[in-house]
Amino acid sequence: MNLNRDGDTLMTLMGTTGIDFPGGTVDFIPEMKFIYGSDKERIPCYRVLDDNGQPIADHNFVQVSEEVAVKMYTDMVTLRSMDTIFYEAQRQGRISFYVTAIGEEAINVASAAALAMDDVVFPQYREAGVLLWRGFTLQEFANQLFSNKYDNGKGRQMPAHYGSNKHNYVTIASTIATQISHAVGAAYSLKMDKKDACAVTYFGDGGSSEGDFHAALNFAAVMEAPVIFICRNNGWAISTPISDQFRSDGVVVKGQAYGVRSIRVDGNDALAIFSAVQAARKMAVTEDRPILIEALTYRVGHHSTSDDSTKYRPANEIEWWRVARDPVARFRKWIENNGWWNDRAESELINNLRQRLLHTIQVAESVEKPPLADAFSDVYDIPPSNLREQEQWLKEIVKEQPQEYPANISV
Repeated sequence: MNLNRDGDTLMTLMGTTGIDFPGGTVDFIPEMKFIYGSDKERIPCYRVLDDNGQPIADHNFVQVSEEVAVKMYTDMVTLRSMDTIFYEAQRQGRISFYVTAIGEEAINVASAAALAMDDVVFPQYREAGVLLWRGFTLQEFANQLFSNKYDNGKGRQMPAHYGSNKHNYVTIASTIATQISHAVGAAYSLKMDKKDACAVTYFGDGGSSEGDFHAALNFAAVMEAPVIFICRNNGWAISTPISDQFRSDGVVVKGQAYGVRSIRVDGNDALAIFSAVQAARKMAVTEDRPILIEALTYRVGHHSTSDDSTKYRPANEIEWWRVARDPVARFRKWIENNGWWNDRAESELINNLRQRLLHTIQVAESVEKPPLADAFSDVYDIPPSNLREQEQWLKEIVKEQPQEYPANISV
């Protein structure tokens, strides 16, 4: 069709009341009207349980079996116990770094419970609960933290940067938001291969300020990639509050701007997260579309062991969220009301977890480090000459200065 020569067709497309533009007809109006930067009415937040673990009237959520609910709760408690004991290990100087998920356990575990094992996860660094749900053992966590020879990453990554091919959990990278675009690429590949699976990526509110986030959402929307974007909006990007990050109504409206179906969910409500993620997965897989979930929560712990959050936020604010909005306590009340949990089961779980975690630390600490050769493998099929020279140089340094290296290090 040549619009330059077909005036009638051009007038039909332009019309007198609107223009037929890609995406639908855009109406004409005679008044100059700007779209305001933010609306007074904010996007509502989906919730199932109130702060006391009681279902809200007229709620709608996906029914959870006793088996799944109890596993969700025990994994949430396990994650919190891991964070407590491994954090203490870092403070004792036994590991160099650690990141906790205190206050965000529901997002971790409930979202994992709603996914399928074939779904590929691209985490940030506060999603250990997803890996825990998928079967990663406490010993495997400890091995990675201590960078011993049984660590999947062969000791080449920072502590708390887990990865597991077996569990479809892509290794964590410290760089902010790079995993978001990777997830979209994987999702597009799953679509092309006609797989009954989707990609899922997690990131914080700070990650949504990175260019990777915007490029990924736009690509996913245009190419209709089956990917779920889960934003943990915990109020803080290290020491930067969300009020200093963006003027928009959080992150959920950014999905809408890119043409991505989006929802805001109470991130401290395990049932709401489970229901939203399960619904999102169904839409992503069956309709080949991206979904954005903004989970409103709060980072109760410090950003990492390198941070002291009391320097930039009041202690009473942290304490209020820790007590009044605790996702673990809220979900416990719900399963107790259903007769699926009691004080005796709680006591046995806590005592058992502490013993197991302390044992895993002792074991991981006693295992020797990976051989030095592993620092130079897995990148090139045939190592280039400069890499071989660096390896030889390092071996000579170790031999010359053995006192500077662990006695059991292998050269």
